[in-house]
Amino acid sequence: MRAEHLEQVEQEIRDSGLEVVLDLRELNLVDVQTVRFLGRSESQGVRLTNCSAFIRHWIAQEKE
Repeated sequence: MRAEHLEQVEQEIRDSGLEVVLDLRELNLVDVQTVRFLGRSESQGVRLTNCSAFIRHWIAQEKE
């Protein structure tokens, strides 16, 4: 997932109106904008499941 995809994902999250869960099982290549987006989303109540340890660690570093 790259920054160019984030606008569409953000729109789908806004349109859902319900509890949002992002299954990141197949996500293994991200850029820094995506990591920051995932961290922000999680802070706003979006649940991230099946997030790789590498991406999870990167999200935590960006939050610091």
